[in-house]
Amino acid sequence: MRVYQARVEKDQDGRWSAWIDELPGCAVWGYSREEALAALNEAAAAYIEDLVETGEIPASDGDMIITEPIFTT
Repeated sequence: MRVYQARVEKDQDGRWSAWIDELPGCAVWGYSREEALAALNEAAAAYIEDLVETGEIPASDGDMIITEPIFTT
């Protein structure tokens, strides 16, 4: 399993931008935070699928996108 952290911020025009640093170019926007994160989940799934199909990364049992800060000890 691979875990990716989503970055989300509200733009000056009121829209929300969301992206994943580890997936260059995988960025979306929405009119709400929830809409942006839903679009990001779809975009990331397609992005990762393309990487697997081209052999750039190995297939995985599942990928997870984290939308909140994570703390580990």
